[in-house]
Parts: sequence; C-alpha cells; structure tokens
Amino acid sequence: MCGIFAYIGNRPAVNVVISGLKRLEYRGYDSIGITTVDKILYTYKCVGKVSEMEAVVGDKNLVGKIGIGHTRWATHGQPTAVNAHPHLDAEGKISIVHNGIIENYQVLKKELESEGQVFLSQTDSEVIVHLIAKYYGKKKDLEKAFVKTIKRLEGAFAICMVSEYKPDTIYAIRKASPLIIGIGENEEFFCSSDIAPILKYTKQILYLDENEYAVLTKKHLDIKDLNGHVLPKSIVKTAINLEDVSKGHYEFYMMKEIHEQPESIIRTIEDRCIKETGDVMLHSINVSFNDLLTINRIVITACGTSLHAGLVGEFFIEKFAKLPVEVEYAAEFRYRNPIIDSKTLVLAISQSGETADTLAAVAEANSKGAMVIAICNVQGSTITREAHGVIYTKAGLEIGVASTKAFTAQITALYMFTIYMARIKWLISKESRIHLINKLYEVPELIREIFKDEDHIFDIANKYYKSDHFLYLGRGIGFPVALEGALKMKEISYIHAEGYSAAEMKHGPIALIDENMPVVVIALKGRSYEKILSNISEVKARKGIVIAIATKGDISITERVDDVIYIPDTEEELSSILAVVPLQLLAYYAAVLRGCHVDQPRNLAKSVTVE
Repeated sequence: MCGIFAYIGNRPAVNVVISGLKRLEYRGYDSIGITTVDKILYTYKCVGKVSEMEAVVGDKNLVGKIGIGHTRWATHGQPTAVNAHPHLDAEGKISIVHNGIIENYQVLKKELESEGQVFLSQTDSEVIVHLIAKYYGKKKDLEKAFVKTIKRLEGAFAICMVSEYKPDTIYAIRKASPLIIGIGENEEFFCSSDIAPILKYTKQILYLDENEYAVLTKKHLDIKDLNGHVLPKSIVKTAINLEDVSKGHYEFYMMKEIHEQPESIIRTIEDRCIKETGDVMLHSINVSFNDLLTINRIVITACGTSLHAGLVGEFFIEKFAKLPVEVEYAAEFRYRNPIIDSKTLVLAISQSGETADTLAAVAEANSKGAMVIAICNVQGSTITREAHGVIYTKAGLEIGVASTKAFTAQITALYMFTIYMARIKWLISKESRIHLINKLYEVPELIREIFKDEDHIFDIANKYYKSDHFLYLGRGIGFPVALEGALKMKEISYIHAEGYSAAEMKHGPIALIDENMPVVVIALKGRSYEKILSNISEVKARKGIVIAIATKGDISITERVDDVIYIPDTEEELSSILAVVPLQLLAYYAAVLRGCHVDQPRNLAKSVTVE
C-alpha cells in the first residue's frame, strides 16, 4: 500500500530517494517523508505528494549519501505531517519507515508508555522505532536491537532503518510485505517496495523472502535470517525495462496501459500457444499431467479486478474442461474453513503477487493439502514462491491503480489454462484447439479496432459524466464484464456504479431506474442475447438511459437504446476481453472530464498488501 525507497552509495541521497518516491507515488500519496544521514539524521515530512517534499527540501543543503523515504497510504491516523514516516526515537538518532500493519501495536505501545515513552503520532509504526531504541540502550548493538524488535512484532511489515549509531548502514526486513534490493554497479544499493524506481539505476535484483533482513553498507550486502545466519541469495536480472515506467505521450499511465493491452496479450500467448497444433505449453505450471488429472474441483480465489477475471475463467473451465469451479473472495476464503483437499486445485490470481488476502488464501489452501497454481504478473513475487506452480501473465509493469492490461492478460491466461486442461483430459479435439488458439491470436488486432472508436466513446462519456449513478448489466460471461466496468467507473471517476447480472434486475436493481440513470448493458450476440434485449426493454419502459456494448453488425439494437459502442465479433468466451476495453475507456474519459486524478484515485492504492 505505502511505498518505501532507500539508497546507499556515492550520490546525494536526497535526489535519489525523491526520484524513487516519485515512481512509488501510486502506492501511497497522502503524506511523504525522508531521512538522510550525514553523521547525523536530517528528517523532513509533509502532507501531500512528492512535489510538496521537493519544495520542502529544495533550499536545504543535504549532502548525505544514505537515506530512506516513504509515501504513505493512511491506515492508523489521519494524513498529517506528524503521522507521516519516517518516525524517530525520542533522541532523534534512529529513523524508520514502515509498510504494513503492526497488529499488536496497542500492547507494545502500553508497555512503552508505562516505561515513560511519549508517542507523538497516531500510527502503529511509531512503536517500532521506540522498541529499537529501548533495546539499543541496553546492549548498544543496533543490529541486535533491530532483530529483537522484529521478533516482537505481529502482522505484516516491510521496514527500513537508519541511525546515527551506524551512519553508514541501512537495515531492512520483510514479512508479508514486499521489499526488494537493487544492486548498482558503483558501490551502491537500492531498497524498494516495488521494482519501478530501481530500474532507473539497475536491473540486478535480489528478492527478500519472509523473515529475511538485509544489512547494507556502501560496499557490502548481507542477507540474514532472524537468528543472524547469513543466507545465500541469487541475484536476478529483471526483464522489465525503464521504458515500462514512462508515460510516453499519454497524460496518465492508465491510458497508456489500456493501449498496451494488445502487446500484453501477445506476450502472454507467444511461445506458449501453437497455432498449427492447438497446443498450449505451460512450463512454469510445475505440476504433472497425472497430478492434474486427479483434480475433481477447482477453486479460484482473488480480490477486486482479479476476482472478476476469475469469474470469466469459471465459464471457460466449466464449458471446456468439465470441472466444477467456485470463485471465492480471497478475503473470505480463509475465515470460513473451506472444504478443500488434495484433489482440489486452487487458482490464486494476483497482479502484484503480494495481495495480502490472496496470500492468506494460498496459505490456507497449502495447509489443507490443495494444489495451488498462481496467475501472476510479477516474477519473483511472494505468491509465485508460495504456489506449486505459476502462469505468468507477462502484461508488463502496471502502474495505474485501476487495473486494465493485467485484467485482460489474466483472462488470456485462464483461457490458455482451460485449453491445456481440456487437452490433457481428452475433452477437446485437435481441430477445436486449433480454432480456439487461432481466435485468441486475433484478439490483439480486434482490440486495436476498438481504439479506432475512441472519439465516439469520449462523446458518450461527455454526455453522462455528470451523472451520480451508473448501472451495469450483463448475462453469462457478460456479467463479470459488467462488474469490472462498474468497478472501473467508481474507482477512478467517483461515480457510484454497480454491476449486476441482468437476470437479477427484477429482484431489486430495477427500483433504481429512472430518466437520470445511465444503464450500461453488455448486449453481445450469443446464448443470452434475446434475454438481454428483454432487459433493455424493461429499462426503457421505465425511462432509463441505455448504453449498449454490442457486436459489430448488430444494426437493430440502435432502435432500442440511446447509445451503442460496437466491438468486433469473436468467440463468445473471448468477447469478455473485447467488451471490457470500451468500459475502461468510458470510465477513463468520465474521470478526466470530472477532473479526477486517474492514476491516483482517492483512498486507493495499487497493491493491497495489508488486510
């Protein structure tokens, strides 16, 4: 949720840290702070964005070459300068930044207050630095004080610390919250909660695992377990490029990422799907045919947009692989004692691979002996290490908080997995596989056709962006598309929007419809088309406004609705990928017209790494 960036090397730390925080602003942006070290600590904090911090430190002569910084997404305490990170001990000699939630902070805080410690902030994070100071005062060993504190913390956290007591060292720890280290070429290291800000300086990455901590000096890096043992670690060269973190000529990352969807789908399918034979090669799935053939049930678990992709996957798998599928909110899955066993396959979907609730669902599945396969966009992320196998989506770095290209890549991955399962179960002919794979290869060009209609989509957004409410309706595979369309509208434009199965309209949502209610209907050719037309008639009978997402060539629908956005004709299953693209654009233009910050919607963060 929040963002951490730390640096040690030969450059002025303040410039490097602020540059890194700019790349992390989508993770947390209600307040910001930095500490640099030049024998003593210099700490500056403010409410707002990185630009405010630049103004604060602009006239300061900060020459230290070691520093830590933080962009905050408030969990405990309102966005204020006092609550902003870094937090200092009472003597101002130890500074920490923290992502995550300390679940037992109230107990620790009472203990420290009973010993005379005064707290300045409302945060859970401040207990960390005071505990470190307490233990340092007894032994005068900063590393041991750091580790002893970590052992007392309960919850999820990533922490970086600097101190006057060791002014040439950064200490960093991760537990259930991402933290990675970049290895520079000129005696320098970078520590970050995300890879994006590191790419400017290096592609050599080291991933911290659970309960591992790093000790970084300018010339040396040690990774240790909590018993102090030095651990062997592998350095990975990331395939992500610096260009991926640039907006290019686009105003917002979200629009750039919408337009990257054809390429992200191509990357996801290339070298895996063979047009000539209809074969799907999923080498990283890491599960044998025989093990997969023992599966009698699939549970898909995810949050938010990834959950909607899972709902689309449910249609694929049940139709072609003939396996019963349940789609579960990851946040609920672990708390209701799910009935799963060794014959259950759990598909865990997460763009970041660090989503707290999805990771908890994976842990629950593992504890019950289920087979777990992750669908993920980030190589080396926690979920890819906790699962038995993984299907990478290869969407590339996604920075906009509202997920777009990750969603369509997830659907693509689920489509490939379905064909893979159907083949090993001998449920699909070679001819059918070839047909389905070739149709998948057509999708990127069909998305580009939709982009040619952007002016029309903008005009529709311009007609309705002042509306207070939107309703989204779909049937069958159009239902999760409706859910995703509504989510995009509400999260970036702040228009109240709800998605429903059109079959449920008469069971409640119809009461909302009047002449001021735009209703977006997924009205594509297919098995549910006639039923959808009936739903449209019911909306129009109540003076509702209907915006239809329709199949190209369906001229008759123009007589029934107020506005139509056409998508190219394709397989019914693949229509879910095409239909969501105009909904992404509709939400984007509505948000821009309403003056919203599309990439940083209020109260939201890219990766939900705490419960």
